[in-house]
Amino acid sequence: MTVHFAAARSTARSPVARALARRAAGRAANDNGTADLLTASNDQLLHDALRHFAQHGLGSARAARKQAEAAMQAGDNQGYEWWLGICGTLDKRMADQLRRANQVFEGAKREG
Repeated sequence: MTVHFAAARSTARSPVARALARRAAGRAANDNGTADLLTASNDQLLHDALRHFAQHGLGSARAARKQAEAAMQAGDNQGYEWWLGICGTLDKRMADQLRRANQVFEGAKREG
């Protein structure tokens, strides 16, 4: 008895065809989102963060954090936010840690 192979015509009916079918590509992980989210200040922050990275290399996020801490100690809120933004552009986790530490510091200062 001869056995003939007949390929499935639809990927919905055949588990083998579904396994071999190409999946649709999802959204790229580095997409910036919609154009309305990109503002001039974000572009300037990105530009300055890249320039800072060019000057300091892999330690640039750490250097930006030190600048933010120095601005915070000096009471320069605008400078603190700017350097925190640059730090967040380069290393979001480090900026979040600094932001949380500042909130704890500000809370302790208000209580005492």
